[in-house]
Amino acid sequence: MSPDTTQTLLDFLAGIDIEVREAAVPADSFLPGIRLVAGALVVDRAALRWPGDLLHEAGHIATTPAALRAALDDQLADDPAIPHRGEAEATAWAWAALTHLGLPAGLLFHEGGYHGHSAGLALTYAMGVYPGAAGLAQAGMARLGGADGYPRLLRWLRD
Repeated sequence: MSPDTTQTLLDFLAGIDIEVREAAVPADSFLPGIRLVAGALVVDRAALRWPGDLLHEAGHIATTPAALRAALDDQLADDPAIPHRGEAEATAWAWAALTHLGLPAGLLFHEGGYHGHSAGLALTYAMGVYPGAAGLAQAGMARLGGADGYPRLLRWLRD
């Protein structure tokens, strides 16, 4: 992917108030070139393999209630006490961002992602079936149906 695409993603994230810092990321990071530290994305452009992963990880930040974001780190854990902030919602958020930016599905659903299910997810979303979108609606971030419904979001960050 071109450096311009990475910059487009970084500019978008900064523009919606998701903190992104550029710094070295260890080779054993959970994703090549990306870490999540104290609620911010840390990006190492030299090690970044799949820029679309920035959107998915930003989705985890965005769908976490504002009061809890600063506690997020690489060991993201599903917390049943905090609904609508899991993998499905992060993926739905990332798809909404991708479509907002007019970028191709392959950027998000690349061959190295989603535990081998990228092609199926790309097809699912392309067909208008949106896992996680209902959770975004329940969290007050999206509407379902209509011209202004998902994948358009009402807000990029959860209150």
